[in-house]
Amino acid sequence: MKRELDGLVTQMHSAGISYADAVRQFKRRYLLEVLAHHKGNQCKAAEELGMHRNTLSRTLAELDLDTAQIRNGMRRPVVSERPILHKIQSSLH
Repeated sequence: MKRELDGLVTQMHSAGISYADAVRQFKRRYLLEVLAHHKGNQCKAAEELGMHRNTLSRTLAELDLDTAQIRNGMRRPVVSERPILHKIQSSLH
């Protein structure tokens, strides 16, 4: 997994992804994964993440994440929610 992460970081840097955008996309993807695991339950997700539920809720709002999609059965972010990965993939071809 470390090799995959190292490769992704190298690709993101080469593609000109800013640090702020990289961190934002990582947070979005990670939080979506944890929320999907808990079927959108913010209390359980916040507990796993080691943060208060209000902090999680505020972070989700800052990242423009709609947890209603998760509660309604969405397990993984769709490709359109991963613009950095799409930009990287486009630059590699």
